[in-house]
Amino acid sequence: MTLERLRADVAGRGPLDDREADSIRRFLHALDTLSDPLSQRVDLTHVTGSAIVVGPRGVLLLKHKRLGIWLQPGGHIDEGETPWAAALRETREETGLDVEFAGPVDQDGVPELIHVDVHAGGRGHTHLDTRYLIDGGDADPRPPAEESQEIGWFDWDRAIELADPGVRTVLQHLAP
Repeated sequence: MTLERLRADVAGRGPLDDREADSIRRFLHALDTLSDPLSQRVDLTHVTGSAIVVGPRGVLLLKHKRLGIWLQPGGHIDEGETPWAAALRETREETGLDVEFAGPVDQDGVPELIHVDVHAGGRGHTHLDTRYLIDGGDADPRPPAEESQEIGWFDWDRAIELADPGVRTVLQHLAP
């Protein structure tokens, strides 16, 4: 069910730019060719779940500890987990915030897929990244010690300026 739903959501995306159009094409090809696209153990190319975290204070970004770039929270999918559940879990783990999906979820509890980006994930990985809109409230982030401590709320203009190009387009599209 998860892979069929994921395929339908990705195939149904209207790309925001040429990068996302290429990402959708590459993502769908990977779904057709990988034996287990949700598992990072099976192949270096795999699906990840990320969150575009917004709230009254703007956009929440963190500086990736290894890559040194400003990104949205997100990461690998645990066994048996969906990409949208991974986006929530990773956001909670990386920010210390009690977050929830922004906007409605469907009858199956699935939120809208708001962006797709295929990119190098470091250590030879290729991430097929699914992105979901998450309400971060307005609390200060409280990341645990093992997570990036360079994290914070930014107004929309500053978040767009700081964000990695793979994130910038979706922020420009969502900006009020």
